Amino acid sequence: METNIVEAGPFERVVTVQIENTALESAKDEAAKRLSKDMNVKGFRPGKVPRKVVEATVGSDKLRSEAIDVALPGIVSDALTEADLRPAATPSVQDMRDTDDGVEVEVKVTLWPTLDHVPLYDGRRVSVETPEVADSDIDEQIERLQNQFAELEDAAHPVTDGDYAVINLSASLNGTEIDELSANDLTYPVGSASFVPGLDEQLMGSTAGSIVKYNDTLPEGMGEHGGQEVTFQVLVKGVKTKKLPDVTDEWVEEVSEFESIEALREELRGGLREHKLAAVRREFADTVLEQLVEDMDVELPNALIDAEMEFQIHRFLHRLGEQQIPFQDYLRVTGQTEEAFVADAKQQAERSLSVRILLDAVGDAEGIEVTDEELTEAMGALAAASEQSPEEYEKALRDSGQVEILSGDILRNKVIDHLVEAAVPVDEDGVEFSLAEDSLETEAAVEAETAVEAETAV
Repeated sequence: METNIVEAGPFERVVTVQIENTALESAKDEAAKRLSKDMNVKGFRPGKVPRKVVEATVGSDKLRSEAIDVALPGIVSDALTEADLRPAATPSVQDMRDTDDGVEVEVKVTLWPTLDHVPLYDGRRVSVETPEVADSDIDEQIERLQNQFAELEDAAHPVTDGDYAVINLSASLNGTEIDELSANDLTYPVGSASFVPGLDEQLMGSTAGSIVKYNDTLPEGMGEHGGQEVTFQVLVKGVKTKKLPDVTDEWVEEVSEFESIEALREELRGGLREHKLAAVRREFADTVLEQLVEDMDVELPNALIDAEMEFQIHRFLHRLGEQQIPFQDYLRVTGQTEEAFVADAKQQAERSLSVRILLDAVGDAEGIEVTDEELTEAMGALAAASEQSPEEYEKALRDSGQVEILSGDILRNKVIDHLVEAAVPVDEDGVEFSLAEDSLETEAAVEAETAVEAETAV
């Protein structure tokens, strides 16, 4: 019987193949070997039990079913190759019927989706925040530097937010002290919520000599007593406030490599501008992709979504396992239900697939490819990170069939770079601006030129 292919959806096909009786009989030999590996028959080693003995032991129906499992993958693979169909997920059996000539099997095949029309990306105007650095941003950085060199001095006023309370803290459960939650002469930053629950609220308004006693429930996952109500007693031994150093040229020279406030501010401005530019470029790329995905007209096959979702969940659970975090503990700490976790994984799978389909389409339209040099460079970088020689890493990558995956990642990154270059960033008023790295130097030059012109005018 010839292979029959029927369209079952935009990117799904039902392929009907036949396993001839002769092929089925041949497959029974291999099926018997597989079954015999788990059999303990006196006089025969596992895997060496004769087919007739296996069939008599497990039954003819079981042997036939196993033979179908043996023969089907190769027959389906040959049929798909002949029809030039490349499945994007593992084909699934939909129906199976006995015929005079053998067995007729219907297999559903999911193809990788393609776009009839790629959304417009060349010249697309995308609004993002401009990477400008305000004086307040620099002031905030200098204040952080001041805090690093601040000193604590005694204060006579009651504890307020931002003060430091010097305390002795004891915690007990049913009269038994909990050592890991107790401390003496602890200088605690009030308002930080960085130690035990309720402490900040209880300290507010207290003064040196105050004794506070209260009960509160420990958060879930906080040691062996998580979720239990604990009794706390706090002795306030003193109140301290932070004294920031004055920002002078002398102080700047003492605590940094710069000789003046002006030099420090200019260095901070340049660093913040570079940081903001990188952040805005990431935001711009994400927004471009998000808009293009929203403009796509494609129906994702359920089988493809399920396969991607299962892959992502498996990878996530593997990472949790490496960190020795039980899945149920993760759900409890994050406040998720298992249903919500799966729903989020499905949403992430749909977005991941949509982005890949988009990038593949743009790559094809633009003729973007990965060169041998780019692949070699990427493998060299990964080899260095894994502390292997480039030759060893490349061999391991090829042996595991991961080269195509790496090549695909490189290609998609190149396409993203192309999309970012093709789109146009605009501010909230619709005014175009540049996100190129050399735009920083241009902007700095304009500022310097403006300053010179102002001095000349004076």
